[in-house]
Amino acid sequence: MADTDDKYLFLENDFRNSGVAQADWAAKKMVWVPSEREGFEPASIKEEKGDQVLVELSNGQKVTVNKDDIQKMNPPKFSKVEDMAALTFLNEASVLHNLRERYFSSLIYTYSGLFCVVVNPYKMLPIYSEKIIEMYKGKKRHEVPPHIYSITDNAYRNMMQDREDQSILCTGESGAGKTENTKKVIQYLAVIASSHKGKNPVNPGELEKQLLQANPILEAFGNAKTIKNDNSSRFGKFIKLNFDVTGYIVGANIDTYLLEKSRCIRQAHTERAFHIFYYMVAGAKDKMREELLLEDFSSYRFLIEGHVEIPGQEDNEMFDETLEAMDIMGFTEEERLGMLKVVSSVLQLGNIKFEKERNNEQATMPDNTAAQKVCHLQGINVTDFTRAILTPRIKVGREVVQKAQTKQQADFAIEALAKAMYERLFRWILARVNKTLDKSKRQASSFLGILDIAGFEIFEDNSFEQLCINYTNERLQQLFNHTMFILEQEEYKREGIEWNFIDFGLDLQPCIELIERPNNPPGILALLDEECWFPKATDISFVDKLLNTHTGHVKFSKPKQHKDKLMFTVLHYAGKVDYNAANWLTKNMDPLNDNVTALLNNSSSAFIQDLWKDVDRVVGLETMTKMSESSAPSSTKSKKGMFRTVGQLYKESLGKLMTTLHNTQPNFVRCIIPNHEKRAGKMDSNLVLEQLRCNGVLEGIRICRQGFPNRIVFQEFRQRYEILAANAIPKGFMDGKQACSLMVKHLDLDPNLYRIGQSKMFFRTGVLAQLEEERDLKLTVVIIAFQAQARGFLGRKAFSKRQQQLTAMKVIQRNCACYLKLKNWQWWRLFTKVKPLLQVTRQEEEMGQKEEELKAAKEVAAKTEAELKDITQKHTQLMEERAQLELKLQAETELCAEAEEIRVRLEAKKQELEEVLHEMEARLEEEEDRSNALQQEKKEMEQQLQLMEAHIAQEEDAKQTLQLEKAAVEGKVKKLEEDILLMEDQNNKLQKERKLLEERMADMSSNLAEEEEKSKNLTKLKAKHESMISDLEVRLKKEEKSRQDVEKAKRKVEAELAELHEQHADLQAQLAELRAQLAAKEEELQATQERLEEESSQRGAAVKRIRELEALLSELQEDLEAERAARGKAEAARRDLGEELNALRTELEDSLDTTAAQQELRAKREQEVAMLKRAMEEEGRSHEAQIQELRQKHSQAVEELNEHLEQAKRVRAGLEKAKQGLEKESADLSADLRSLTSAKQDVEHKKKKLEGQLNDLNSRFNESERQKNELPKLQSEIKSVTGLLNEAEGKNIKLGKDVSSLSSQLHDAQELLSEETRQKLNLSGRLRQMEDDRNSLMEQLEEETEVKRAVERQVSSLNMQLSDYKKKLDEMSGTVELLEEGKKRLQRELEATNTEYEEKASAYDKLEKSRSRLQQELEDVLMDLDSQRQLVSNLEKKQKKFDQMLAEERTVSCKYAEERDRAEAEVRDKETKVLALTRGLEESHEALEEAEKTVKALRAEMEDLISSKDDVGKNVHDLEKAKRGLEAIVEEMRTQMEELEDELQVAEDAKLRLEVNSQALKAQHERELQARDELGEEKRKQLLKQVRELESELEEEKKQRSQASAGKKKLEGELKDTEDQLEASSRGRDEALKQLRKIQGQMKDLQRELEDSRAAQKEVLASARESERRSKAMEADIMHLNEALAAAERARKQAETERDELSEELASNSSGKSLLSDEKRRLETKISQLEEELEEEQANMEGLNDRLRKSQQLVDQLGAELATERSSAQSREGSRQQLERQNRELKAKLQELEDQGRSKLKSSITALEAKLREAEEQLEVESRERQANAKNLRQKEKKLKDLTIQMEDERKQAQQYKDQVEKSNVRVKQLKHQLEEAEEEAQRVVAARRKLQRELEEATESNDALNREVASLRSKLR
Repeated sequence: MADTDDKYLFLENDFRNSGVAQADWAAKKMVWVPSEREGFEPASIKEEKGDQVLVELSNGQKVTVNKDDIQKMNPPKFSKVEDMAALTFLNEASVLHNLRERYFSSLIYTYSGLFCVVVNPYKMLPIYSEKIIEMYKGKKRHEVPPHIYSITDNAYRNMMQDREDQSILCTGESGAGKTENTKKVIQYLAVIASSHKGKNPVNPGELEKQLLQANPILEAFGNAKTIKNDNSSRFGKFIKLNFDVTGYIVGANIDTYLLEKSRCIRQAHTERAFHIFYYMVAGAKDKMREELLLEDFSSYRFLIEGHVEIPGQEDNEMFDETLEAMDIMGFTEEERLGMLKVVSSVLQLGNIKFEKERNNEQATMPDNTAAQKVCHLQGINVTDFTRAILTPRIKVGREVVQKAQTKQQADFAIEALAKAMYERLFRWILARVNKTLDKSKRQASSFLGILDIAGFEIFEDNSFEQLCINYTNERLQQLFNHTMFILEQEEYKREGIEWNFIDFGLDLQPCIELIERPNNPPGILALLDEECWFPKATDISFVDKLLNTHTGHVKFSKPKQHKDKLMFTVLHYAGKVDYNAANWLTKNMDPLNDNVTALLNNSSSAFIQDLWKDVDRVVGLETMTKMSESSAPSSTKSKKGMFRTVGQLYKESLGKLMTTLHNTQPNFVRCIIPNHEKRAGKMDSNLVLEQLRCNGVLEGIRICRQGFPNRIVFQEFRQRYEILAANAIPKGFMDGKQACSLMVKHLDLDPNLYRIGQSKMFFRTGVLAQLEEERDLKLTVVIIAFQAQARGFLGRKAFSKRQQQLTAMKVIQRNCACYLKLKNWQWWRLFTKVKPLLQVTRQEEEMGQKEEELKAAKEVAAKTEAELKDITQKHTQLMEERAQLELKLQAETELCAEAEEIRVRLEAKKQELEEVLHEMEARLEEEEDRSNALQQEKKEMEQQLQLMEAHIAQEEDAKQTLQLEKAAVEGKVKKLEEDILLMEDQNNKLQKERKLLEERMADMSSNLAEEEEKSKNLTKLKAKHESMISDLEVRLKKEEKSRQDVEKAKRKVEAELAELHEQHADLQAQLAELRAQLAAKEEELQATQERLEEESSQRGAAVKRIRELEALLSELQEDLEAERAARGKAEAARRDLGEELNALRTELEDSLDTTAAQQELRAKREQEVAMLKRAMEEEGRSHEAQIQELRQKHSQAVEELNEHLEQAKRVRAGLEKAKQGLEKESADLSADLRSLTSAKQDVEHKKKKLEGQLNDLNSRFNESERQKNELPKLQSEIKSVTGLLNEAEGKNIKLGKDVSSLSSQLHDAQELLSEETRQKLNLSGRLRQMEDDRNSLMEQLEEETEVKRAVERQVSSLNMQLSDYKKKLDEMSGTVELLEEGKKRLQRELEATNTEYEEKASAYDKLEKSRSRLQQELEDVLMDLDSQRQLVSNLEKKQKKFDQMLAEERTVSCKYAEERDRAEAEVRDKETKVLALTRGLEESHEALEEAEKTVKALRAEMEDLISSKDDVGKNVHDLEKAKRGLEAIVEEMRTQMEELEDELQVAEDAKLRLEVNSQALKAQHERELQARDELGEEKRKQLLKQVRELESELEEEKKQRSQASAGKKKLEGELKDTEDQLEASSRGRDEALKQLRKIQGQMKDLQRELEDSRAAQKEVLASARESERRSKAMEADIMHLNEALAAAERARKQAETERDELSEELASNSSGKSLLSDEKRRLETKISQLEEELEEEQANMEGLNDRLRKSQQLVDQLGAELATERSSAQSREGSRQQLERQNRELKAKLQELEDQGRSKLKSSITALEAKLREAEEQLEVESRERQANAKNLRQKEKKLKDLTIQMEDERKQAQQYKDQVEKSNVRVKQLKHQLEEAEEEAQRVVAARRKLQRELEEATESNDALNREVASLRSKLR
């Protein structure tokens, strides 16, 4: 591979392993410090001060940082590390630094444990060529550098070896490179697993080509240009590549998630819609262009930005490439044309324009050209299409209605249709691609899945799509945590480490459950689905339900900074995300116009029909209207073809994806975008850090920290760190584990920080870095000693070398001298010529030696050749044996692999069956639980049906209070909103003022502190430096000891810190709760206002509908009333007959002196009648309760009545028929009554009645015999009685009518009373709310007073500082007098300092202005406080007035209640009397009828007797006896008749009295009604009078206001005058202040110069002393050197004398030359050494002389500077004294002026302020009263209207409530039916479970058999 490619993959390890880098890192104590621009920047620790640390940055700047913000830096050996999990310090800074360093080195791939992190390079790198594919093929992960090919190859090899399905998960932001990496994975797999390598391919390479060509089609239809990315995938995809047993690709399948279909109708600025729109418009040729009806880019409304071009890409070329890809994928021409027609029709849909009609809001389509084009392309009729859009048909009940659409609805329908059309096209394309890719006949054994999905996203506005994406990433992160730590913990088990299993997937479970939980409590998606079904549900109601359900959830909260009601916050693993729930319901339902979809389903084009074949599942207009009208979705849910929401579908698809991923071995790839500018080589650190959090890389690192991420093999640990425990390991061989344990014991490491495994050492984060530091320290000690030895050795070697050089020089000199002497000697010349000839004799000997050497070499070569031959023979034999063994081994491995495959398949089958069994068991348990739950629900329903009657009254009251509070709350809400706005403004003002005050205070304090520190720092610097030096020396000694202690303490501190953080978080949470309560109150007010408005609008609509349906209802009511009247008459007739019978019986019994037994029977009957009456009354009460309950439900069920009216009629008719049948079946009245009571009582009643009837018949028989003789008299009496009875019946009918009218009037009166009680309750509720408001206002007042106190404290502190400044000025005034003398000298210097002084003066002016502003703001705050107090007093007055009104209304309500009670009592008495009279009448009627019957019977007997008399004449005597008896009986009958006549007269008298009483009652009731009407009119007149009085008061207020405005103008004029005076006085004061400031500035400058001069003087003195010391030391050195020089000169002279003597001796003694030459040489060397030393000493002397001269010059200069500084200091002191005197004088003058000005100003300002306040108070009071009166008027008018409407509504709705009872019965039956079905399903599940158990047992048996076979095969192989 080329060198150019190496640098993009391989790391250069030169510097990081160098000792220089390691030493530099150890010496500087390098750490990471937070930085706003770079994220983190390196720094070195200089000093630690408790929690603060002083660090030095790379640019030399020193900064103090909190210890918690510092992150440790890894040693240089970890620089650009390939796997970040190996870092000893796993922190954000180290991860970011490592990625940045690798990215700048063009290394874009980095491992992080299981992750492969990819940073987008924004340029093409040569790392994807075929050579590199070959390089990565079959290599393990650690053998090659990080690469996507390595991840893919490892996944492929694992799939082939383990036969386990694999998955590669690519996530990241848009533009991070997910799609590109997915392409590279597919490219790599297409190369290494190509099916054309097989033995017999059908089309070589066709499948791989199609697989690669599927991507351009999906990119064309699913990708688009965004701000971040030119080719951004706007959908997630899971590509599933299927492989056969041999590892070749046999097919593929693609699943997609969350297509951003809204992009086809709208795009952001500089963004594009999907590529295919631009490809088609730019690239379609003539014929195709005509067929598709294409136009220019600018004519399409959906392409908002027109033709946005992508750099480096031509749309027409891309169109040709897309068509070519379709051709390769096997798309037919018709399919391609149909696809493009759909795309064109989407564009044309955007051009359809609607307009609103003038009179109403109905939409029209003036120009239908675009619609014609759409219909032509889609193959549908234009008129049908326009009708379906503008006036769609909707089914309401059983009728189909045409509903007119508004412009907004029509636009929405068109946009929804466009989105749905494009989405269905995309799904069709995906299905077509999958069909093409999965047509191979070869069977797939395993697969490799590639997931390309958007990463975790946090935008400014997060909607439903972001929730789905983030939910997906939560699930994927949970999968990562699970798999990562399963692998980690498996390794811990393998290594035998003690470790408690931790499931880190559960960390994310609360957040996942919050989103996906179905119930108990339901999650976000479940609540969203529920709201989609709920009537009149909105996004706000969805968010409210969310807040109510999940307020206590750990991962859920309401955002504090957002006041929007649609916002809520979810705490994900990557951070908090604020979601905006706007339009979530419509997004979840995804509604469409079902009229249009039906047209498309019936299109003439087969392609369009195929697209729209599943129209049944579309959410149409009909379902939307049903949703808005119906409140019971359960009835519609069971219907066939019901639609499913987007959330449900996505949850299901994600669940399927997660199950497939759980069944695979995952490989994680995290793509990161380095910058948003698309620039290569640039990295935005903060952006990368945010993505690392979102992608879960830092989450993985957090989990890593809890384990032992750093691990090292025993051998490497011993080799690297044995230096730290040199004496711990004994000599000789020792096992690595034992050696490491001895080393760790010697190092005294905490046992919690490490674990010893079977082959490795495991360490927690940071331990290896500590060991590295200790090793570096040890190495430095060793190396320093080694360097000392080496330097010593080198120094000695250099010295010896010098010595040898000296001796060599002497030898050369000597030889040169000898040569000069011998060169002219003839014998020497002869010797030099003869000497070369002497070597000729040796040549033969040398040749013999060479030949011998040659022979020996040849022998050695022969031996080696023989050995080589033997070795080659052995090698060939071994190779053959090896080949045989390899063949055997291969055969055995194949057998083993086959057995292993069989075993793996069986295990997989077993696992699948076990999973199925578990699932079935779970389902069975769920079904059992469901059946139990249904049974419990059944019981609960029965209980609820019983308890409903008790709850109805409460619910009715609550509903009534809610309805009546509506009007009251409106006024109150407006008041509260105004008050809140006022309070918010005031609070904002106060907060702003407080911030300004704090900022000014901070500026003042900082200025003061700077000035004080300047004076103190100069004096303290020297002491500080000395103390710091000593401290540093002490610390350097103590650091090594304290480092371990500090680390131990650090752990404790971290634990304490965590606790403190938790406490802090709790406090913050409490604060947030308090703030949230305030916000919640405000939101509740707004919500109530909005609800009231919505309810008012809904009520208006409902009233309209009710009025329309009143005709139908009135007809039904008339039918009902007629039937009721008929039924009532029949029942009344029965009751009358029964009562008459009973009355006659009782009368007869009384007349005949009945026995005690008869009296007891009579008492029992009366008791029974009383019991029956009670039962009837209870039934009436329960009926009334049901009516109240139905009233409560009426507001919700008004719209539903239209659908159920027909059904209700049928049910009612059936019930009435059943009632009639029951009434016919019951022969007697007693049986009818007994059916209402228990069966036991019925039997007893029957028995008693039968006994009574027997007695009655006996008595009647006796009486009839007596009355035979009195028949004629009785007949005449009967006639008279019947006439009287007829008259009584007529009167009775009249009385019944009067009673019914009275009862209706009573009912009206009761309703009026109930309304008054409701008003009373409303008023009490208002009172409580007003009290709460008053309390809240009082609390706000207290807070404002606290703020005021804080401001006053700040002002007092400012005043204290001012007094301190005054004191300082007084002190300085004394020095001014002294400075006046030196004023003349300093005038020149003052001119130079004037410029500086002017700057200081401007600063002082600013301070003065700020002070004046503060005073003004204080006064404003006081004014605001006064206004608040006035507000509170006004509110208290209003409260008192309101209390009075309440008391009055209470008294009125009490009076009404008393009157009502009286009327009720009177009515009851009258009713009882009427009932008694009617019973008496009925009894008399029955007695008459019985008498008539007896008379007839007696007549018949008489006739029989007469006939018998004619026939038989003999029995005369008997007849006479009989005659006498009959006469006696007749006499008795006469007496009885007389008694009956008396009783009849009594009854008639009573009847007359009743009539009189009823007439009196009627008259009295009419009078009461008139009195009430008069009272109402009087009240109305009073209200009108109040209105007139209020209007007059308003006029008076206007007049007073005009007067007040005139007074205000006068006051403003006076104010202007006073302001002019103030300005004049302030000018004088400003001038005086300017002079004072000038003097003060001069003073300050002089002081500074004095201090500078003193400091310079001190420095000069110090330097002079140091120079004197140096000069003394130099003088001493010079003295020593002079002495040494003198001694050296003496030695030199002695040596010269010796030399002269020796030379003389040499000259004289030439014979002893040879003996003395050695001594001469020795002396010469001595002389040369002495000369060198002399030269060195002379050079040193010259240097010292130069230094002396320089030091003397320095001393002279310093002396001169000292003199000048002393003179200047004296002059400055004189000038300072003069200035201080001037300052004092000016200060006195200034104080006098200020006192005068203040006194005048205060007097004038206080007077004006008092006047202004009075005027403003009057104005405010009057305006508030006027507003309150107007509001009261409006409220009362609204109340009157509402009450009238309610009266009418409730009268009409009374009858409708009965129907719902019948509906509930029907629903109970349905529930029973569902219960039975559930039980049947449970039985089926049990049967299925048994089957599965049997199959599992069979599978386990077969598995055991196979395992045995495998074991036998293994034993054979062994």
